[in-house]
Amino acid sequence: MSMSLEERVRSAVAALLHAAGESQTDLAAALGVSQAQVSRRQSGTAAWSLTDCEAVAAHYGIDVLELLAGPTRATEALPAARRRVPGRQATIQRPAVVEGGV
Repeated sequence: MSMSLEERVRSAVAALLHAAGESQTDLAAALGVSQAQVSRRQSGTAAWSLTDCEAVAAHYGIDVLELLAGPTRATEALPAARRRVPGRQATIQRPAVVEGGV
């Protein structure tokens, strides 16, 4: 069973949000809409329009056809500069032990 176009777009947007380390609020600000509007589109209550899809694709620096193709193609097309840097554990350097020290 294949996903509908609407499901592919919602999945692609969710994957891009995750890959870029962005929130719905971040995407909403970039698109000039409210977070609630992005949430409704992502939940399926409202649909992503073609104009929305063009704006989302432009925001992430991908071709709109990559977005429409689904989450795998969309995230593969995401430029490296737009990808989040996974959290790295801080390396704690302990002071050297000084023999006979205080």
